[in-house]
Amino acid sequence: MDVKTNNTEKNEIALIGLHNVLDPEIGLNIVDLGLVYEIDFSEETNDIVVTMTLTTQFCPMGESIVESTTQSMQQSFPEGNIQVNLIFQPPWNQSMISEEGHIFLTT
Repeated sequence: MDVKTNNTEKNEIALIGLHNVLDPEIGLNIVDLGLVYEIDFSEETNDIVVTMTLTTQFCPMGESIVESTTQSMQQSFPEGNIQVNLIFQPPWNQSMISEEGHIFLTT
């Protein structure tokens, strides 16, 4: 699943950092897990909005994952105003896991 964005260059920087954010229960990063849907960059306000989901709406590690996502984005963009929006539509499913993620989970 590709992450939607309005700035391809900054998106690449963001994804490099977000590959270090792991779902602690699964051990796979949130990008390869398919949890990150969109990253929107506003040049005027320096706002950066990450739209993402969790594997379930009641994920016990949800707060920790959101906090780690915020910290990762802040490290990548120190001047940015970071906001993480959790959504549950479309709901996450295993088909959203990247090929690399499937390899990780099966080895």
